Amino acid sequence: MKLQLKRIFVVMSFAIAFTSCSSDDSNSETTGKLVVEFDNVYKAANFAFNTEYTNSNGEKVKVTTAKYIVSNIVLTKTDGTTFVYPKNDSYFIVDESNSESTELVLNNIPVADYKSIKFGIGVDQERWQQGVEAQANFWAEAQAADMEWGWTAGYKYVNLEGTFTTPSNATAAQFQAHTGRSAENYNYTEISLNFHEGENALVRGNNNPQIHIMADLSHILDGTNKINLSEGASIHGGVKMTLMTQNLSNMFRVDHIHND
Repeated sequence: MKLQLKRIFVVMSFAIAFTSCSSDDSNSETTGKLVVEFDNVYKAANFAFNTEYTNSNGEKVKVTTAKYIVSNIVLTKTDGTTFVYPKNDSYFIVDESNSESTELVLNNIPVADYKSIKFGIGVDQERWQQGVEAQANFWAEAQAADMEWGWTAGYKYVNLEGTFTTPSNATAAQFQAHTGRSAENYNYTEISLNFHEGENALVRGNNNPQIHIMADLSHILDGTNKINLSEGASIHGGVKMTLMTQNLSNMFRVDHIHND
C-alpha cells in the first residue's frame, strides 16, 4: 500500500512540474520578430538598374539610383488594436543596390495576428524639428547614403536618378528626381496596406513572418501624375516634387506573407 501511494505521489509531482514548465514556456513567448521586405519592380517587370523603361510620355528611362526612407511603422492586429514600433528604431533606408537594406527586421513585436501595416515615406516633421541630435545615428546614415541635402534642407525621402532620352532627342541626359521637404510642402506621406483576406502575419516566439511588399518604382515619375523629364530633369522641389509625393500613395502593395 505504501509503495502504491509513493508511485501515485511521484506521478502527480511529475505532472505538476510538467504543467508548470509548459505554462512558463508559453508565458515567456510574448514577443517575436517580423520582417518587412520591399521588392522593387518597374510596372510588370522586375526592376533592374540601367535597363530601359518607356514611360507614358514616350521617354526612355534608365535608373542608376533607387532609394527611399521608410519610417514610423504601425501594425494593426486582427482585434483592431495597434502596435507602434519604437520611434527611435523606426527609420530605415531601402536601397536597391544593397539587398540587405530591402529587408527590415523588426524585433520585440508582441505575439499576435496582424492584418495590416502603415508606414511613412520620409522623415516626419515632428522628428525633424527635434534637431539633428534627436536623429541619433540615422542622420549620419542618411549622409553616407546620399539621402540628405544638408541639415537646413533636410532629408531626401526618395532618391531616383539615372538617364533618359525622348522621342525627339536620342542623346541621353541625366535626371534627378528627389522628394523631401520644400518651401511649399513638407511632402512626408503615409502608406496604409491591408493584408489579403485570411492571410495575416502570425507573430509567435518561434515564428517570424515576412511581409512581402512590392514597390513599383514607375509610379514615382509615371503614376497618377505624369512627370515629363524633358520639361526639367532636376526635380528637387516645387510643384513637381509634390506631384511625385502624391504618386507614392499607389506605389506599394502587399504581395504575400510568409508564416514560417
